[in-house]
Amino acid sequence: MRIRNFTFLLSSIALLLTCVQPVLAQRGSLIVRVSPRETYIYADGEPTLESRGHHITLTPGQHKIDLYNYGYKTESRTVTIEAHKTTKIDVTMQAVPGTVSGPWGCITLEGANRAAVLLNGKDPAAFFVGHGDEFNNEWSWKQELIVPPGKHELTVAQGERDPWTTTVDVQANQRVVVDAYKGVRKTVTWSSGEKLQALPRFKAGSASAQVAVQKVTGQFSATPAQVNCGESARLTWSSEGAAKTELNGAPVNASGDQTVQPKQTSSNYKFTAAGAGGVYSSDATVTVNTAIPASLSVSPAEVRYHKVGDKVDQQGNATVTWSAGNADTVSVDPLGSVGASGNREIPIAPSKTSVGPIDETVTYTLHASNACGGSETRTATLHITGSNDQLQSAVSEATLETKLTFNSIYFPTNLPTAAKPQEGLVPSQGKRLEEIVTNFKQYLALRPEAKLILGAHADLRSSVAYNKALSQRRADRVKSYLVENGIPAEKIETQAFGKEHNLTDKEVEDLTAQNPNVTPEDRQRVEHNILAFRMANNRRVDVRLSTTGQTSQRFFPYNSDDLNVLLGEQKPVAKKSVAKKAPVAAKKPAAKKAGTK
Repeated sequence: MRIRNFTFLLSSIALLLTCVQPVLAQRGSLIVRVSPRETYIYADGEPTLESRGHHITLTPGQHKIDLYNYGYKTESRTVTIEAHKTTKIDVTMQAVPGTVSGPWGCITLEGANRAAVLLNGKDPAAFFVGHGDEFNNEWSWKQELIVPPGKHELTVAQGERDPWTTTVDVQANQRVVVDAYKGVRKTVTWSSGEKLQALPRFKAGSASAQVAVQKVTGQFSATPAQVNCGESARLTWSSEGAAKTELNGAPVNASGDQTVQPKQTSSNYKFTAAGAGGVYSSDATVTVNTAIPASLSVSPAEVRYHKVGDKVDQQGNATVTWSAGNADTVSVDPLGSVGASGNREIPIAPSKTSVGPIDETVTYTLHASNACGGSETRTATLHITGSNDQLQSAVSEATLETKLTFNSIYFPTNLPTAAKPQEGLVPSQGKRLEEIVTNFKQYLALRPEAKLILGAHADLRSSVAYNKALSQRRADRVKSYLVENGIPAEKIETQAFGKEHNLTDKEVEDLTAQNPNVTPEDRQRVEHNILAFRMANNRRVDVRLSTTGQTSQRFFPYNSDDLNVLLGEQKPVAKKSVAKKAPVAAKKPAAKKAGTK
């Protein structure tokens, strides 16, 4: 039975050698000569061995060789391996300048003499600290892994074997002994740690080695911490002892700054600095103000509109004013896209075009938004009142011009006064002005450029200055009446002639003869009392139409109910009872008395 088993074993070994030998025969060798000799070799991303006195067997073709030694910059080479040939590379590692300071603790690693040792991460480019043979005793020739106090993640990696990781809690001036692939075996006092000052990151002798791992530190901030949408903030960071630095997962330099323009309401930024000496991580938040302070107004809030036929004789304007801060896009309905702030004057026209009263409300709406999700809406309204009136086709332009030159306006003696400028317009003359208002409104619909020119006169009594002022008050009284009844003030001009250009007796007699409303009795009365009637004819306001130049007819209102008031001899110092008697007398002696004034 034993002979049979032994025979089977020999057959199996022979078969294995037969299969392996062709593969080995096809390999080539790589010899790495590097300084320092303790540098560790990774071939194609896998931990291989310490470079001191060793060579590597690799399959033919290209291979990536990475060289790591704590305290030195990583070196990488691409080599081409040929079967049955040896390739050599020579590399001098570049030391990181400066020393590092404590406090420190110490780790002793047993049972992993040829394995790569990593601290606080799996990437050898950032976390490699040495190999097991550099940290496996604390005798006369010390081999020490000196680390900052705290918890460290220790990883042992070798060949194709799965990496082994454990957590080691190292306190200041203590040494922790770790059995590879088992765990922490013991913790003892490390008195020599208290005596250590600044140390180089790497130091090795013939039978000793010392790796002093620098603690990873950093700073990170965002300024300002709050911005409006579209504004920028500045991120600033710095770190020491880190081999790997990232901002929000993207690689960055160990120290630097970056301008950001966050869009989220609360944007978080994270800076991480990692190395064998630990991990520094810090967050910074920039709060984004998305609020939009907005306003919208319309002035005036109400306007009037009036249209007669195809002619608009009253059309107001309104000004829309808006403001929207912290906004990217602003529009005002119905104006469309607008700037962040401004105003616009708008001629107002109602939507209604048919004949009838107008009572409409126009709503303006502001919409504002920004790229950060903020939005705001404001509304303002405008009230339009007035009417669309139908033009009376029976009234022609020529007819209106005739009506507007129908007659002048007459005033009693010495009215209006300076104290009471609204007096003096007797009822019969008020009715004539009502006709002028009606006709001129219609005329403006046809001839919007037209104006009324009021030429005022006074009789010859009193001084030039007094009569000039009196005639101006008469012109102003007629104008105020027209404006009060809807004629725009800018459509009226006034002129004051005083007692200049007074009508003569002959002119008064001729005008009386031409007046179709004068009876034979009226003519006889004028002849017998010509002085009183001449003065009354000169207390008037003529109305001239600017478009034609025609002036109102100067027909004295002999048939009006207030004739006696217009004829009254109301001198500034006379009583009213005396003034009313003069025009009534029809006898010859009475006429002689009037002629003596």
